[in-house]
Amino acid sequence: MLEEKENISGQNTRPKLKASVSTFGFFSLAFGSMIGVGWVTALGGWLQSAGPVGAVLAFLLGGLLMICIGLCYAEVTPMLPVAGGEVAYSYKSFGVGESFGVGWFLAFGYLSVSAFEAISVSKVLGYLFPNQIPSIPIYSIGGESVDLVHLVLALGFTALITYVNYTGSKGAVNLQTYLTLALLAISIVFISFGFYEGKLSNLQPYFGQVDDLSISAGVLAVAITVPFWFVGFDTIPQSAEEANSDIAPKMLGTLIVAAIGGAIIFYALIILSASMVQPWETLLGKELATAAAFEGAFGSTFWAKMVLVAALIGLMTSWNGFFLAGSRVLFALGRGRILSPALGKTHPKYGSPSNAVLISGIFTGLACLLGRQAMTAFVNVGSLCIVIAFLGVSFSFLRLRIKYPNFYRPVRLKWGWLIGIISIIGSIFILGVMIIPASPSSLSSMEWIIFVIVAATGLLFWFMSASSRAGTSKEERDYLILEKYAKEAPQD
Repeated sequence: MLEEKENISGQNTRPKLKASVSTFGFFSLAFGSMIGVGWVTALGGWLQSAGPVGAVLAFLLGGLLMICIGLCYAEVTPMLPVAGGEVAYSYKSFGVGESFGVGWFLAFGYLSVSAFEAISVSKVLGYLFPNQIPSIPIYSIGGESVDLVHLVLALGFTALITYVNYTGSKGAVNLQTYLTLALLAISIVFISFGFYEGKLSNLQPYFGQVDDLSISAGVLAVAITVPFWFVGFDTIPQSAEEANSDIAPKMLGTLIVAAIGGAIIFYALIILSASMVQPWETLLGKELATAAAFEGAFGSTFWAKMVLVAALIGLMTSWNGFFLAGSRVLFALGRGRILSPALGKTHPKYGSPSNAVLISGIFTGLACLLGRQAMTAFVNVGSLCIVIAFLGVSFSFLRLRIKYPNFYRPVRLKWGWLIGIISIIGSIFILGVMIIPASPSSLSSMEWIIFVIVAATGLLFWFMSASSRAGTSKEERDYLILEKYAKEAPQD
């Protein structure tokens, strides 16, 4: 059954998503979302700032922070395994307003990345098939032209992703699983060849240095970007409600941490293997440093193509994961009557959050019209919004321990208070790096304007949904958002 017929006060039934996600499906969602294409497009910058060993160290340091944040999720996700993850945690901890704020910023963060991936797919295809995709500029935004063929490709792939998610999580997660397996298989091949044919001497000098930056500053410059590359493990909390009945709630927490660990290993191996096949300093300034490394080392475009195929698959897994997560956040806000109840509807046949999926598809498609340069600014703002959500979850984690110490927790962390405090401090530090004007990673004036517009739009929707919230009692909303987990000590 797609909906529970039980209701509260005879008013609201609780739309229920279809449970169809397997254990490896959850891992694929998280791992595939985290990989993306950054390991191809950003490797040159990592090496420039920190060098190969410094870059690996930066990913280990940043990864440790992400594991601390992931451990907070690992406790609260099995505790409240409902759609929309952070919406439920912040609601249970603080209330409706905080839940809306976290959910709104999180949905924008996910969907901005979704739109950026839509625009990027044509660029990666252009690298794979040079001179075979015609250029037909139709208009320009911010000095950068928007090409007709690239726009058609972006909109076509957006329609495909929307359709797959509209027809249910089973299809979307199956797609994610197959793509993730393909990504791992191809990556293992060229990483293995990189280590087999590479030389340790090519890693020297082990650390990079930019201008007057010290080695530690170079490592830090890469480390503060790591949370952006690791965003995606939180797709598991968004779809926790859709777990197969044979998946124990505790497994959700394990998968979150396992996916983060897998991503750390993947990025470290990529950095080392690409840096070993030829002197890494020859890769500086290359737009696609990873592909250039293997092509130059083996004297064949085959290896570059293999890397680019893996990058295209990574782009699709990241896109599909973020699209799914964004639609679940919107669905949770609608089902809880925090925003329009229309967002909280499920499809009678597919059991998918159909209206939320369509809204996500429309947003992604319209954003494609802005072009790549404009969407880069949106992604930077979206990254800030996602870090805000990480901070919110860290606070919710500690708040839930204070308010509900006896609440049933399939996972209860040892040293939980310390982990929560580290997560809060780490999230605040990353936010500081992004908002302090003197920081090299701070938002530009245009990006701040976008952030203000996002916040103002959120306030507009908040006031527009006032009647929906007013017509829903706390008892009803508890049930709609949390179901049986609204009680102090739910049964296993």
